Amino acid sequence: MSRKIAFLLFGTVFGFALSRVGASDYDLIYAMFSGQDFKLALVIITAIVTAAIGMKILALAGNKGFRGQEITVSKKPLNKYNIYGGLIFGTGWAMSGACPGTALAQVGEGKLLGLFTMLGIIIGTYLYALISKNNPNI
Repeated sequence: MSRKIAFLLFGTVFGFALSRVGASDYDLIYAMFSGQDFKLALVIITAIVTAAIGMKILALAGNKGFRGQEITVSKKPLNKYNIYGGLIFGTGWAMSGACPGTALAQVGEGKLLGLFTMLGIIIGTYLYALISKNNPNI
């Protein structure tokens, strides 16, 4: 099976999972941020713990992949641009009720809001490329 097909299948399963847990539901996201329902927060915490365990296993394996290839995991330096980016990301998430992954799930569900969110993601990525090209510190 080619890698592209594997990525497509993994993305489809991931999008289905996001949809099933309600991560693409604006009302559930609002309920999480307003403290009314923490179901989605528990899903996010579970994802963080799973990723942390996976990173630990990767480190214990000598940062080698399944086929023995070297995997590098580097930390990005913390600076003011991390704060700016976090504020922009958080504002976008609050306004749209979606992060990049859930926006794709919303588009897959046929939600119009997801298309506007994807447009914002594309424009933001383009602007970042323009700004970072002239400022190597970003």
